[in-house]
Amino acid sequence: MAKYSRIWDLREDADKTQQELADYLGTSTQHYGKYELGHAEIPFERAILLAKYYNVSLDYLAGLTNVKRPLPNYKLTEQELELVKAMRHLDDNDKDKILKIVELISEHDIER
Repeated sequence: MAKYSRIWDLREDADKTQQELADYLGTSTQHYGKYELGHAEIPFERAILLAKYYNVSLDYLAGLTNVKRPLPNYKLTEQELELVKAMRHLDDNDKDKILKIVELISEHDIER
């Protein structure tokens, strides 16, 4: 069974007690403590509630990523996707040059 040390860390960082989280999830303090220790699996619905409570992704809770925040809910346009694809083939030096050009264009547009 998985140990969910991240929920312990998040709870401690938020200065919350196990009782507060248990109340939020609608379970007992003892059962919530079992989640943190890995003695009980977290039901998916409760994992979603925890992710929303702490504003982190489910992947972060599960330890699949170190990126806490979920990706924004927006889609790239076709043109933006093409730019991203093109940038992937450049080395870091060329990427820096492109970013400087974009910054210059953006500053020029603001001055208009």
